Amino acid sequence: MSKLLNIAELFPTKLSAFVFFAYIALFVNQGILVTATKEADSKYSYSTFSFMKLLSSIVANSKVLMLYFVPAFLYSLYNNLTFVNLSVFDPTTYYLLMQIRVVITGVVFQVLFKKQLSKKQWFSLILLTVGCIVKQLHTTPSLPHDETTKLSGTSPQMYFYFLLILMQVFCSCFAGVYNEYLLKDVGADVHLMLQNVFMYLDSIVCNFIVLLLNGEAHTAFSSESLESVFKPLVIAVMINGSACGIVTSVFLKNLNSILKTFAGALDLIFTATMCWIVFGIPIDRYTVISIAIVLYATYLYSQNPVVNKGRLETTSTEKAEVREKLIDESSIV
Repeated sequence: MSKLLNIAELFPTKLSAFVFFAYIALFVNQGILVTATKEADSKYSYSTFSFMKLLSSIVANSKVLMLYFVPAFLYSLYNNLTFVNLSVFDPTTYYLLMQIRVVITGVVFQVLFKKQLSKKQWFSLILLTVGCIVKQLHTTPSLPHDETTKLSGTSPQMYFYFLLILMQVFCSCFAGVYNEYLLKDVGADVHLMLQNVFMYLDSIVCNFIVLLLNGEAHTAFSSESLESVFKPLVIAVMINGSACGIVTSVFLKNLNSILKTFAGALDLIFTATMCWIVFGIPIDRYTVISIAIVLYATYLYSQNPVVNKGRLETTSTEKAEVREKLIDESSIV
């Protein structure tokens, strides 16, 4: 059984297994809460000592704080490109094109961590991509011609918007893997929750700059905007979203970006199932086929999972080498 399913490498500790399933559960819950906030028209209408201690920690780790501007900026760019690309491509085409991020994540992971994925790991990633694509084939209804901007395949602008899709994919993949790199390498000695503070502070700065550039900073805090924010379901979405962000950092600290792509795919499956139970949204044959492919891809990956402990892994290897050297020297004596 151990040859078929390598649980020990897939989940090195009980905490990592808990984090994996908590990650999926929170994101499934996020999808359900966001759907529940829809209106009828389908629209989405502290102590001084602690503060000073936090401030001193931020100053002491200012280098890591600045490095977090990289993923913060990329995530901000990703979110804004979502609106741009969805205004050009129909939702089905958009989500189909976005699925290449599964494979791109593998490429970026190899480059940043200098780890080569095996053929079996690559095959499971490609199979996972296929499963995600199948899920999108019949889940989004076609929009009327006057509701979606259509670009012909020969349109000069098509190449530009396709580059924007690739840019959005890169932002998603590089930000996720670079975040893992900061957690396990450059910022390995910085407390996890402090790194979350860095990420959110930098994200606030980046998004505020976007508001300024768009001339929307003065309307973001209007009474009408604040009134829509303080609805119970919207607050629930924000709380659950914050929990998702924290669990994601714990996920990347204890596991890795590759396993995160599998968790994201399983998230799609569980979301579809829960929406069927809660909202009565039917599950079509494409979803069933997608579930089968994703589960098989996950099974293949679990046989030979990626292990990435970052600097901790390097330190453990060095200690093991020193230990072996001492044993050899003592045996000679």
